[in-house]
Amino acid sequence: MLLSNAPVFLPRILMDQHFIYVVIRNAFYPQAGIGISANTFLLCLHTAAVLVGNKPRLTDIPVTHLALTHILMLLTMGLLVSADIWETEDIPGDFKCKVLAFLNRVMRGLSICTTCVLSVLQAITISPSGSWLAHFKLKSTKPIVGLFIFLWALTMSLSSNLLLCIVATPNKTHPGLLFLTERCSFLLMSYRSRTLFLAFMAFRDLLFLGLMVLSSAYMIIFLHRHKQRSKSLHSPHFSPRSSPEQRATHIILLLISCFEILYCVDCIISLFTGTVCTSDPILLGLQTLLANGYGTISPLVLISGDTQIIKSLKTKWRNKGQFLPKLI
Repeated sequence: MLLSNAPVFLPRILMDQHFIYVVIRNAFYPQAGIGISANTFLLCLHTAAVLVGNKPRLTDIPVTHLALTHILMLLTMGLLVSADIWETEDIPGDFKCKVLAFLNRVMRGLSICTTCVLSVLQAITISPSGSWLAHFKLKSTKPIVGLFIFLWALTMSLSSNLLLCIVATPNKTHPGLLFLTERCSFLLMSYRSRTLFLAFMAFRDLLFLGLMVLSSAYMIIFLHRHKQRSKSLHSPHFSPRSSPEQRATHIILLLISCFEILYCVDCIISLFTGTVCTSDPILLGLQTLLANGYGTISPLVLISGDTQIIKSLKTKWRNKGQFLPKLI
């Protein structure tokens, strides 16, 4: 009796899975909308600060690069899960899948690289002049620009396998294909090639995560020692105001904590799907929300914490408003 009813329940289970996947996919659209808007505002904020004559900080380039990276990451993922772009047949489906998946993977790789650079730069910025980190303090932004050019080349080379493995999902079921989106699938590579690319990507991620953990630990120790020193110099009832560097350090530590939590959960799902070689749409939909969650949260954290640049822009605008009537 159970065997005879199995074919009846199977389509119903598949329909339920598809419905849940559609709900998760639709939840991505407001997430992407908030993330793109917040990152665009962050990008315009830093651009406006430079245009009005503010001296750029060393961390401004990584923050601007992070915002631009997350805009492209959310846009490419939005196009991948959208149904409208696939209705036009002017561009082949294989080409659209390969380009969008490749760009999205590159942006995700640059996200972890840029967050690591931001963390290390902030640790160097707050380090005292007598520490060994003071030797790495930069006087210009040229080394940072050169570093990002290298990171772009590295990330693009590590993601180049997607240009071969991503294909448009055929109408008929095909063995050896893993679900990526409704329109795109992942073609399994040979075991040796897959292991090689995964090893290089894992090494890159572990290297940058390790640098983030070390720089975060240094910043926490520095802030703790500074707090203890302030308590010893002042009365117990005195609460010293934190400097702009300390406030920026707190924000970056919060940013790194958000990244590491989302990254660890994403890795757990990736290891499960990669080991079992499952293509469950529900798991991959949840992974999409998690993988792009940092791109939505990070600009909100940075905007809320960077009050210095907002106050500076208000002051410049107020002075400009007072100067214009005199000219008239």
